[in-house]
Amino acid sequence: MKEKLPERINRLEELANNLWWSWHPQARDLFRALDYPLWRLGGHNPVRQLREISTDKLAAAATDPIFLNLYDTVISAFDAEISDKDSSWFATKYPDTLDGPIAYFSMEFAIHNSLPIYAGGLGVLAGDMCKEACDLGLPLVGVGFMYPQGYFHQHISAEGWQEEMYEQLDFDEAPINPINPVLRSKWCGPLIQIELGDRHLNIGVWQVRLCRVNIYLLCCDVEGNMPQDRQLCARLYTADQEQRIQQEITLGIGGVRALRALGITPSVWHANEGHNAFMMLERVKEEVEKGVTFTEALKKVQANTVFTTHTPVAAGHDVFPIPLVEKYFHDYWDSLGISREAFLELGQQDGTSDPTFNMTVLALKMTGHRNAVSQLHGQVTRRMWHGIWPEVKEDETPISYITNGIHMPTWVALEMSRLYEKHLGQDVLKRYDDTNFWELLVNIPDEELWAVHQILKRKLIGAVMERARQCSTERECMARQVLAMGALLDPNALTIGIARRFTAYKRPDLILQDVERLKRIVTDRWHPVQIIFAGKSHPADLPSKQLLRHVYTLAIDREFQGRIAFIEDYDMHMAHYLVQGVDVWLNTPRRRYEASGTSGMKASVNGVLHLSVQDGWWYEGYNGTNGWTIGNDLEACNPEEEDRLDSESLYRRLEEEIIPLYYQRDRAGVPHGWIRMVKDAIGTITPRFCARRMLKEYTEQMYIPAAQYSKTPEH
Repeated sequence: MKEKLPERINRLEELANNLWWSWHPQARDLFRALDYPLWRLGGHNPVRQLREISTDKLAAAATDPIFLNLYDTVISAFDAEISDKDSSWFATKYPDTLDGPIAYFSMEFAIHNSLPIYAGGLGVLAGDMCKEACDLGLPLVGVGFMYPQGYFHQHISAEGWQEEMYEQLDFDEAPINPINPVLRSKWCGPLIQIELGDRHLNIGVWQVRLCRVNIYLLCCDVEGNMPQDRQLCARLYTADQEQRIQQEITLGIGGVRALRALGITPSVWHANEGHNAFMMLERVKEEVEKGVTFTEALKKVQANTVFTTHTPVAAGHDVFPIPLVEKYFHDYWDSLGISREAFLELGQQDGTSDPTFNMTVLALKMTGHRNAVSQLHGQVTRRMWHGIWPEVKEDETPISYITNGIHMPTWVALEMSRLYEKHLGQDVLKRYDDTNFWELLVNIPDEELWAVHQILKRKLIGAVMERARQCSTERECMARQVLAMGALLDPNALTIGIARRFTAYKRPDLILQDVERLKRIVTDRWHPVQIIFAGKSHPADLPSKQLLRHVYTLAIDREFQGRIAFIEDYDMHMAHYLVQGVDVWLNTPRRRYEASGTSGMKASVNGVLHLSVQDGWWYEGYNGTNGWTIGNDLEACNPEEEDRLDSESLYRRLEEEIIPLYYQRDRAGVPHGWIRMVKDAIGTITPRFCARRMLKEYTEQMYIPAAQYSKTPEH
C-alpha cells in the first residue's frame, strides 16, 4: 500500500492503521474527501479504502490544495496527541505515579465496525475505556483475542428465524498491525507458547493502535498448532464448555506471557469480567517460581489487581465442572505449591459443596480491588458474593462500584457536537464531565435542537431503508421481509427504539403484551407511533430465538401497518444511527438483572429520551424530569405479576404522557415541552455517565491505590 501512495500524502497508511481516526471527525472527513463512494461502500474502513482506491485518485488528492490543507491539519493533530504526553490530564495530576501501564484484559474489544471482534456491551465498554485512556493520557494496554470469524452476522428468514453467518476476517483489510518479526502472508507467526492440557499451544499477537494506547490481540491460528487449536479463537463466546475454558486459559495465561515477551511490565492489572481470572493464577505462579510462598505471592498479586464484574445473573458467570478443570490444571497446582483441594477452593465459595469451579469467585478471591458497574449492581453483587466473606456484614462485603460511562466523542452525533460547540463553546471536548458546563444548554434555541434531531432521525430512516433495499436486491427477500425491515417507516411519527441482546430477562417483548392495545397506539391516525427492534440471540439459545421470532411475526402483521420493524444484524454502525435518531429509547429488563447498561446513556446524550425500568444506571440517572420510569422500584412477587404491572405502566406512560407531549407543537411545529425534557436529559446525564468521569474514578479509586503497592521499596 505504501508504494501506491504519493510521497506528499504517504502517512495516510499510518493514519488508517491507527484507530484514532474513528473518534476524530476531521480524520474521518479526510478519508471521506479522498473517495466518498469507496468510504461508504467499504463500511467506513480506510484500510480497505486505500487498498481499492485508484492511483489516479491518489495522485489528484496529492495535488488538491483543499485536501492537502485538511491532510496537514489532521496529521498535525495526530502527531500532537501522540507526542504531548506531559500535558495530559493524567500526567498533570499524577506525575510519576505509575512505573508501568495498566494492563486491561477483556474477552472482547469494540472499537469500530471495521474490526468486528466484539459481540455487545462488554466489548463496547472495553473499547470506550481504551479510547478515554488515550484522551486522558492514562498509560494503558489492552489484552484480548483476535477472532478471525468474530461474532456472527444475523439474517432473519422469511419465517422469522435467526440465521447465523460467519465471515472470515480479511487481515489485509483490517486496521491491525503484526507484532511478530516473522510473518506469513496472512497469519501472524508464533510469539509465545503455553501448555493446554497435554499439548503445547503456539500464540501469535496482533497490535491495534489507538494513538497512545495499544491493544494486543492473541492469535491461535499459527503454524505448529493442531487444526482444532488453530480454530480455538475463531469465534466469540462458544457454547462448548471445553473450548470456553481453553479460550480463557489462552487469554489469561497467554496474555501474561505475551506482555512479558513484549517487554511490558504493568504496574496494575485489570480483569474486565471473570473470563480473565487465569491471568491472576499465572502471576502467582511467577512469584512462586521466584521462591516466595503461595500465600505471599497471592497477597502481592491481590494488591495490584483490579476486577470488574458486570453480571448480576448467576447463570451469566462462567462455571466449569471440576473434572474439566482438573484436565487442564492437574500439573498447575504443584507449580503454585498448593494441593489439589486448595487449588479448587480458589473457585468455590467457602462452606459450600458445589462441585464446580467459578471464574468470578476465583477473580474475587485473587484481587484486592473489586467493583460492580452501578450503584444498584453493587448492592446486588455484595448480596450475591457475601458468602466469600461470611465474617463481615453483607453491606460491608468488599466490593465497591463505579458506574459505567460512554466515550462521548464516539457516540455523540457530529451534528449534536457542532450544535454544542456553537452555543456552549469550543472547549466542549475537554468539559464533558463538568456539570456546571452543561447548564449552558439553555442557550440553545429549541428550534435549532429540534431541527438537528430531525436530521438525525431522517438519517436513521435512510439507513434502515438502505438495509431493506439491500435485502430486496441482494438476497431476493420476500415483500413481507422488506416490510419487517422498516420499508414503511415514517420520519414524522414518534419513534421508539428497542435494541439489545435478545434474551428473556431483558424482556424485549414487554411492549407486545397486549397486542390489540398496541395496535391502537401505533396506528393512531393523528398521533402515530412506530417501534424499531434490533438485536441478536445467542446461537445456542433457542428460547431467545423464539422470542425474536415472536417480535418478527408482529412486524410482518399487516394490521400494524408497517409500524413495527426489526433491523437485522445489529452492529456498532447501526447502533450509532439508532441511539442518535429515535425519539424514545425503551429498556425493559427484569429488576436487578441489569448490571448497568449503556445504550440509554448514548441515546440520552443525543437528545433521545429514556423510558426504562428503574434498574442499572437508570436507578441513578433518573431525576423525574429527564425521562420516564416504568412501574415502581419494588421487586414484583413473581415474573408474571411483574410483566403485567410493567406492561400496564408502559402503555399508560405512552398513552397519557409521552405521545401527547411529543405531538404538542407550536405553529412552527416545535414541541417545546418535549425539548425541555431533552435539555434536562442531556445536561444531567452527560457529565455523570461519560467515560471521562468513569475512568477518572477508576484511576483515583482503583489504579492509584493498586499502583502504590508496586512502588513500595520491598516490592
